[in-house]
Amino acid sequence: MSNAFEDVRRHMASGDIPSAVRALRPLADTVPLGDLASEVRPLAEAVGFDDLAKAAGKAARKPGDPNRLYEFGYLCIEHGLAFAAVPAMREALRLAPGSARRILSELVAALEAEDRRAEATRELLRHETLLEPWPGQYLVAYNALLSGDLATARDRAAALSAPDDDTWSWAHGRLRRMLDRADAAARVAPLDATDLRGWQFTLTGTLLGTISPHGFEVMTGRYAYLSDSYEACRRGLDRLSAALEAAGHRPDAVSALPGRSDGILALAAAEILGLELVPYDPDRPGTLLVAYDLSEHDEDVQAGLRDRAPGQVLYEHASRWTEPGTVPADFSCLQRQIGSEPWGGQLGVDGIGEADSRQPEAIARDIVTADGADADPGDGSAPVDADTDAAFRAFAAAVAPLWLTGPRAAVRSAGPIRSNSF
Repeated sequence: MSNAFEDVRRHMASGDIPSAVRALRPLADTVPLGDLASEVRPLAEAVGFDDLAKAAGKAARKPGDPNRLYEFGYLCIEHGLAFAAVPAMREALRLAPGSARRILSELVAALEAEDRRAEATRELLRHETLLEPWPGQYLVAYNALLSGDLATARDRAAALSAPDDDTWSWAHGRLRRMLDRADAAARVAPLDATDLRGWQFTLTGTLLGTISPHGFEVMTGRYAYLSDSYEACRRGLDRLSAALEAAGHRPDAVSALPGRSDGILALAAAEILGLELVPYDPDRPGTLLVAYDLSEHDEDVQAGLRDRAPGQVLYEHASRWTEPGTVPADFSCLQRQIGSEPWGGQLGVDGIGEADSRQPEAIARDIVTADGADADPGDGSAPVDADTDAAFRAFAAAVAPLWLTGPRAAVRSAGPIRSNSF
């Protein structure tokens, strides 16, 4: 088995712990558990996770001991190595059926942490006799929904009584809102494995403005790296205008979140929408709050946006789909993993160029005057009707009654739509 771990050990020898973890990840479900624990131990030691290193050593010596596997798996979850916890908890569950409920809970937690929602659903259903309504049957419905299994989600949610414990009341409401949004989206969208816009609205309530036409077979409407353009910024604001029209909602002012890029985009939004630009106040009602990338803001700023003021709309141009923030926007122009603003330093053959140092008003003018009418033709991989203006308007009209109806709730999952990341 030593050859399987060659890359892991090579990275360890050079002190590159993140690369060693990445090399270990795809091996976790196939190698013997004793060998897996043996490889985790030096990784844990290298970063000072002494409790995990000790548990890994014990599990490596006796990989048939369910208690040692449980302790090892539990600490893997605690220290961000949930992928290694999955096989450990599965084997512990097989070896110790008398402790199945406790072990199953941690196995599902590990699968959720890895965003393996379909597997979490299958494990829960396989042990359904152990499940109480809360949280057991709720977790079946929730994980089924995040995996794209609407039939199971609807079936389990319909049979789910309101929780006796108020701790779960919020989760119950979130599940109901998700399913209501799915019903609205399904009137005009397939909600299949390629329907990014439909699923984004279902899971978060975010209306996605544009779909990437590049590498659709592996990205399914998301961008990996995107060097942004003024045309894309203009197109996003035009799509926002169409959505507001479909919803019959018009903010009375625009505010920028506290960032240079936010300010540039807000200046353009105010002119395009014909609204007054006012200082940022998260509690001001009837305001369009504009962010270029919400993930650029700290937790305090994001948390202040969770409970919207009446009539408030949160707009984000570029959503970082691999690292969703505390609060999702009401409207997002596009999803990308990483990239740069049109006025930021652009990646070229000689590296990153200089950022545009002009005044924000001059840069905003470039957005206003850009031609956002013609979409990027892409590489021909996306369906020809995936992102037409007509398709967007039809979707916006269909979901309008449930758009802007908070509360906002972040979902730590890519949902049923899978995209390559790096």
